[in-house]
Amino acid sequence: MRLRRSERQPEHQPGHAAPAGRTSTPAVELRAVHRRYGRGPATVHALRGIDLSLPRAGFTAVMGPSGSGKSTFLQCAAGLDLPTEGSVRLGGTEITGMSENELTRLRRGRLGFVFQAFNLLPSLTVEQNVLLPLRLAGGRAAAQGQERAAELLARVGLEGKGRRRPAELSGGQQQRVAIARALVTRPDVIFADEPTGALDTATAAEVLGLLRSAVDTLGATVVMVTHDPAAAARADQVLFLADGLIADRLPRGSTATIAARMTALTAGPVLAGAAA
Repeated sequence: MRLRRSERQPEHQPGHAAPAGRTSTPAVELRAVHRRYGRGPATVHALRGIDLSLPRAGFTAVMGPSGSGKSTFLQCAAGLDLPTEGSVRLGGTEITGMSENELTRLRRGRLGFVFQAFNLLPSLTVEQNVLLPLRLAGGRAAAQGQERAAELLARVGLEGKGRRRPAELSGGQQQRVAIARALVTRPDVIFADEPTGALDTATAAEVLGLLRSAVDTLGATVVMVTHDPAAAARADQVLFLADGLIADRLPRGSTATIAARMTALTAGPVLAGAAA
């Protein structure tokens, strides 16, 4: 199922001029980012100096062997964890010096999240789960959210299911709710952590199609950590992490090509002290 075009114009689409002053501002930017845990000989070097700039309205998949640092990368890029050294910018906003309250406000209003475990609140209805980011952010948007929630539920194929509870839905339907929730604030970036890990192959393909369509028709920016080459093949580019560094980068490729790159990366030497 493809998402219909929203009333919001994408930041940039191939073949169309982007608004003045916005094309040079990446959606996600990391500069010399290090993340270490512990001290002395027991120090774990999860990230060893990541330099990266991701464009708006793009879909980036992040892959790597176990212990490569991909989960730490996602957490630092999303402001869920702070780097030991370096700079992280989201939509041109420096976040590494923000207080926890400032980071919380940024995550609620400008970021969307999709997790493997769905993270829906069982006591809330489907509609209430979708509206939760707006309710937490407060303000005028929260009062006008029902129409937005209904629109997004229709777009992800759940029209008329707003009053159901998550337990009444299949796993694939629950992940669709999570995608609608991630889109409700019209975020700068959607961070997805193994979004198809708990789904069967057919349902995973549908969920990936929704994320792909959010990029193509709504101008969303998606950064997805995955272990699945078939999932990564939906992205515009694949970043391969190893030992806390970007070891390779592949423009949009086939499942077979991505799997071959992962196999070669996994067969290579792994430095001691890296972390997932």
